[in-house]
Amino acid sequence: MPDADVVIVGAGAAGLSLAYHLCPPGGAVPLSVVLVDAPPGPLRPPPRTWCYWEPPGGAYDSALAASWPRLRVRAADGTATVSDPFPFRYKMLRSDAFEAMVGRRLSQAPAFRRIEATVTAVRDAPDGGAEVLTRGGQVLVRGRRVFDSRPPVRLPPARTTLLQHFMGWFVRTERPSFDPTTADLMDFRTPQPAHGLSFGYVLPLDPHTALVEYTEFSPAPLGTEQYLRALRHYTQEVLKLGEFRITAQERGVIPMTDGRFPPHEGRSVHRIGTAGGATRPSTGYTFAAVQRQSRAIAGRLRAGRELRMPAPYGAWPRAMDAVMLRALDSGRVDGADFFTRLFRTVPGERLLRFLDGSSHLHEDLLIGLRTPVVPMLRTVVELPFRARNQPPPTGHEESTP
Repeated sequence: MPDADVVIVGAGAAGLSLAYHLCPPGGAVPLSVVLVDAPPGPLRPPPRTWCYWEPPGGAYDSALAASWPRLRVRAADGTATVSDPFPFRYKMLRSDAFEAMVGRRLSQAPAFRRIEATVTAVRDAPDGGAEVLTRGGQVLVRGRRVFDSRPPVRLPPARTTLLQHFMGWFVRTERPSFDPTTADLMDFRTPQPAHGLSFGYVLPLDPHTALVEYTEFSPAPLGTEQYLRALRHYTQEVLKLGEFRITAQERGVIPMTDGRFPPHEGRSVHRIGTAGGATRPSTGYTFAAVQRQSRAIAGRLRAGRELRMPAPYGAWPRAMDAVMLRALDSGRVDGADFFTRLFRTVPGERLLRFLDGSSHLHEDLLIGLRTPVVPMLRTVVELPFRARNQPPPTGHEESTP
């Protein structure tokens, strides 16, 4: 007999989001839900920041650290492109505020239970449902369905695999240095690596406070000293912030791959979050797709309908991502010029829908004409003949831009 209708493994963005959508307030007949969180230590991710875009009035607006009506991209020569993607706002959510908000909701759910344990395996149970194992192969909890949100240890075979890796500082400057109405998504006034691209990322909280990150798209993460050197250069030589103090630091690695993430580990075991394909290969954004995935799963389960795991992105967006990743990885397109051109020539609202995989086919084709057409077409022709290879372990940390 299962201990719960649903067991969720992992209390990161995906696990907490699914629990949140499975346990709405009100008089509906509840599903019994068990959330298994890792105990304090190396398996539990540190505080982190998630960003996404949507119109005002979203479910998590009361917990936001900040939001911005305008976005800016700076070319390598410093030329700025500013867009107003109305009706969207770019939103920043800190994990501690999100966890507190979700925790308040779950504390009101009569059939919810949270436990701490180190999970070693998840598998289908011989008599139906699924079971979660802990050290020594002991069965920790059983569920009719288990959703595993733990980040993948190995990425799937792929034609192209890059990593989006970064380190960021929350800084407090002595003099006003930031425009709180504008988020800098990509600032290419950074030294570009031999393979891939790099950029600065600035999210202002007020004129004196911001999250400042150095980010690369490349095959492997950097060492700590390399990130620190890049951040010192960006804050002092590019942004010229003057005196500031660092109040917090974050670091992460996000897979950018055209590999296929299987949605199932078994008959009753399902993957969610990055492990379930929710990370957009071309950008690394994950949080918005996690919300779509969670709402769809919760809606079906609460209605007693057959569960069909929703694809976070359609076949067409995935195909475009594969082309873009290969074009960047091969060096056929210059990454800084590629993204600068997109933001300069495509209206902000349309571009954000494109990056979220929700634009229409004719819009995608028009956006494609704003990219280097010949290198992209060459990549389209080449891709079907490239083998899918197993990439090395990622050293992945659950962080979402």
